[in-house]
Amino acid sequence: MHIVIMGCGRVGSELALALEQQGHTVAIVDRDPTSFRRLGAGFGGRRVTGIGFDQDTLREAGIEEAGAFAAVSSGDNSNIISARVARETFGVENVAARIYDPRRAEVYERLGIPTVATVRWTADQMLRRLLPSGAEPLWRDPTGGVQLAEVHAAESWVGVRISRLQEEARVRIAFLTRLGEAMLPGTDTVLQEGDLVHVMMRCDQVAEVEAVFAKGPKEAQQR
Repeated sequence: MHIVIMGCGRVGSELALALEQQGHTVAIVDRDPTSFRRLGAGFGGRRVTGIGFDQDTLREAGIEEAGAFAAVSSGDNSNIISARVARETFGVENVAARIYDPRRAEVYERLGIPTVATVRWTADQMLRRLLPSGAEPLWRDPTGGVQLAEVHAAESWVGVRISRLQEEARVRIAFLTRLGEAMLPGTDTVLQEGDLVHVMMRCDQVAEVEAVFAKGPKEAQQR
């Protein structure tokens, strides 16, 4: 997958190197060309000097072929504008923005842009937003038999009860992240757009569970 990152600070450079190490192609954008020094000589991706929400700059970074976009500059406004351009103009599926003001998180989440606030920031959290399928587990028990992981649910699950999702996937949904806040689902809780689903499952179930989440409910598959 090709991934574009806006912002080559500490977080952006760490994210770029981690993604490249995983085998993805990466382009990183920053208005200050000296910031690319953080990447080191071994970085093989593109270094693009420019403004991260400028469409020509994004095209130079390969946004039209990108499967994911991360906005991790030092400005909230720049991050959300560039994330919306990536999503709404170029149709990038997996988009995430870093923000400094957690009070804005709900607004951005309602716009369909997953956010990671600075107070709970790690590069790993951004990786989970950009690469929702096959992400590393959040927790694994000492025996290696059970794990907690964030699993991406297809849009066709929106409006369906969490209990139904659990039944078809044969797992336990531990909690949801909704509008930046964790919540424990009840028997009548319905999946909403933008929800992040955290699943407790056996380690040998991962591929099967991801397949169920990706296909949607059975009635949707039969239409």
